[in-house]
Amino acid sequence: MSRKSKQRDTILKVVMNTDTHPRADWIYEQVKKEIPHISLGTVYRNLKALAESGEILQLEIAGETRRYDRNTDSHYHFRCRKCGLMLDLDEPVDHTIEDRIAGKTGFKINRQRVELTGLCRECQ
Repeated sequence: MSRKSKQRDTILKVVMNTDTHPRADWIYEQVKKEIPHISLGTVYRNLKALAESGEILQLEIAGETRRYDRNTDSHYHFRCRKCGLMLDLDEPVDHTIEDRIAGKTGFKINRQRVELTGLCRECQ
């Protein structure tokens, strides 16, 4: 069980109040507006704790800085290759693929993460 603190509550509030998938440095800048003396290390530690407790998702994308997502349900993402915009897609998750792969491999699949990449409207 995670400890409640003003820092953790403020960090969680920042993540929950954005539709984007922010990086820790952006979250840090937002939290500093409310808690000026907070350190970047404190933000990283609390983001890790929030992700471990399942309150937010930590997205690790090869070759990129971690991002954080308020939506902890299985869902798809779109990421713009040019500007880095990352958004949730309002599309039902196909869970049948999990059953097919589990049947073929014997793996126990807990979660799927699909990321579609391309160019957003502004970057096209």
